[in-house]
Amino acid sequence: MELELSAIPERLFGPNAGPPGYLAARWAFLRALGLIFFSAFYSLAFQIRGLIGPHGILPAQDYLAEVARILGARRFWYAPSIFWWSASDRVLLAVSVAGMIAALLLVLNLCPRGALMVCLVAFLSFISAAQDFASYQSDGMLLEAGFISLFFAPVGWRPRWGGSDPPSRASRFLLVWLMFRIYFESGVAKILGHDPEWRDFTAIDQYYQNGPLPTWIAWYGHHLPHGFHAATAALTLALELVLIFAVFLPRGPRIVLFFAITFWQIGIILTSNYAFLNYLVLVLGILLLDDQFLARFLPQRIRTAANINPSLVGSSGIPVGVPGESRSWHLSFRLWVQAFFLTWIFYATSVLLIFMVNPKAPLPALPVRALEPFRIANEFGLFGVMTRNRYEIEFQGSHDGQTWTAYPFRYKPQDVHAPPRIYAPYQPRFDWNLWFASLGNWRQYPFVLQVEQRLLSGEPDVLALFAGNPFPERPPEQVRAVLWQYWFSGWSEKRTQGLWWRRERIALYAPTIERMPDGKIVVLAWPDTSETAP
Repeated sequence: MELELSAIPERLFGPNAGPPGYLAARWAFLRALGLIFFSAFYSLAFQIRGLIGPHGILPAQDYLAEVARILGARRFWYAPSIFWWSASDRVLLAVSVAGMIAALLLVLNLCPRGALMVCLVAFLSFISAAQDFASYQSDGMLLEAGFISLFFAPVGWRPRWGGSDPPSRASRFLLVWLMFRIYFESGVAKILGHDPEWRDFTAIDQYYQNGPLPTWIAWYGHHLPHGFHAATAALTLALELVLIFAVFLPRGPRIVLFFAITFWQIGIILTSNYAFLNYLVLVLGILLLDDQFLARFLPQRIRTAANINPSLVGSSGIPVGVPGESRSWHLSFRLWVQAFFLTWIFYATSVLLIFMVNPKAPLPALPVRALEPFRIANEFGLFGVMTRNRYEIEFQGSHDGQTWTAYPFRYKPQDVHAPPRIYAPYQPRFDWNLWFASLGNWRQYPFVLQVEQRLLSGEPDVLALFAGNPFPERPPEQVRAVLWQYWFSGWSEKRTQGLWWRRERIALYAPTIERMPDGKIVVLAWPDTSETAP
């Protein structure tokens, strides 16, 4: 019995070379994860200066200075970021480029663990300093998947299929556990949210229209009959609350689940621009497949290369050919480091799931709180309460206070004749945040007022977040933010007028401001809160 207990850590956290094997699934997953990291850094490279640069909407250097004033030495734990050293435009861009290079190295399978570490440090640095522009669940999903993948990826500079270092049971399980929680916790959130639209299966009736950034395909989805939308709502609840438990069943049901969730995620990707979120959930599903299943889709040459040579693996699953003493301390250290961190993450994520159902459960919360700044143990809850209307914030400028010209957006709906586009996994954080802000008021989202001030001064980095500058000669004298309500057009309107949208002005969203000759900014008009969106 003592021998069996001592073998548990190695069985859970050591290399698992036994059948059915997950080398092919790991190889495909890590290449896809690299592409997702690349998309995240690529998106940041074009936006980061306007978002948190020194002249951006919410400068990171000002935010970090305030954090340092309040937290002192604890700031490095609660806001882990290399931007403590510098948050200049050059450093922000350099870290974005470094992240893209590391992501490409991961795609090319060159030093995957080192590449993952660089991706994690760079992305966490942005998330810790981006304030309102880093409040998305997808950011936590990517950080959690990336951290667990540090232990899932093979060691070495050019590991190829990693046959001499197969993944541990625990690392693969936690990645599957992440996927399970994304689905199941979202289903639980729908039940706990008490939204009547989920109870009467009308949640999807306005979903395609009212999501953050719909695609042109969503327009057609919106006009499908109610029966289709009701069936989709019922299937969503069934998948998230029942069918997802197939991840814990034998390989047959897991394979069936893989195809079900793959088609499901493709449908979401085609109708909604949720950045890299659905791409990440989709590629996590690859881990439901084993080498026995995937081998039939691979050429013979690749199947031979991916095979684990039994002569390279000892009876305990530890690669042989390493000197005894070196093998002992080195591999033991790796095993216990993996055991420590993966056990910690499993505990924290399990507690978060339990707290969703029973917030007063008598469980220690300190290990959970300790990981919060790093976003590697998360709670999810997608679409717990549905958005019932679509509102859009539009910034306008004027030289005389009479004629107002709108600033054109790159991605948000604005021109009623322009079809919504598909651009995910690219993530336009500025446009995304304006959708969230439209559901509240400017006091809840003060960054809107910051945008007005930057436009009033003609700040180039912030103007670059827009599709163009309607005031190329000199900045406007006045700037305001107006709230509109949008609806998808009908079939006849689209056919006869070429309209994709209809819109109606609701009210002034944020104060109208003007810059005086002495440089001071004054408020000309305040929004009437009685007219703003509910």
